[in-house]
Amino acid sequence: MEIIRCCAEKYKVRQFEEVMAPSVCEQWKATPHYIPFEPNTTMISICHNCTAVFQESHPDINVLSLWEFILQHDADFHYPDYGCERMTIQDCWRQYDNQAEQAAVRELLRRMNIEVVEMAENREHTRFCGTSLYRPAPPRNLKMAPKRFVEDAEGMFVTHTEEEQKQLMEEHCQQYQTKKVVAYCHYCTEGLRLAGQPHYHIAELLFPYSV
Repeated sequence: MEIIRCCAEKYKVRQFEEVMAPSVCEQWKATPHYIPFEPNTTMISICHNCTAVFQESHPDINVLSLWEFILQHDADFHYPDYGCERMTIQDCWRQYDNQAEQAAVRELLRRMNIEVVEMAENREHTRFCGTSLYRPAPPRNLKMAPKRFVEDAEGMFVTHTEEEQKQLMEEHCQQYQTKKVVAYCHYCTEGLRLAGQPHYHIAELLFPYSV
């Protein structure tokens, strides 16, 4: 299995490396930017941008979220036990219609003995993706996945000031009914962090000794 950085060649290389932990930066630098996929192969994705790009630009490639992949190959996987702690699941607009990924995330939480609390605007109803929807979309997204980032994005990607973004995130977080929130999108966690909301990326729960 080949591991690549992104769905696009040399995308935001310096920006990512500047904020990356030194412990993983060298390994990241040694990872190929992008390798073309053969038709009818599978791309395992942890990024909703990459998922959307492949879904639209490479329809002959099967796209599977990492969370689905783990469920399919978890015979020897040790799930941490979180003692039936209640956590709210925050779905992401970038994959609002990806029912398979949404179901996989909830099943992983169940296997970690976490009681999932649903929001009113969950699954296909979510309109949340952190502060990323309150600033312009990267041009490559508009070009490589126009259905998701243009046709489906009416009223989104409108520029807001940093102060406005923070206020919007704080207002959004007021609807949570639990102390902790679980997301599975780095843009979503970025927004939660800005609001001061205690949260986890699901990877932190699955691999607590690796992050």
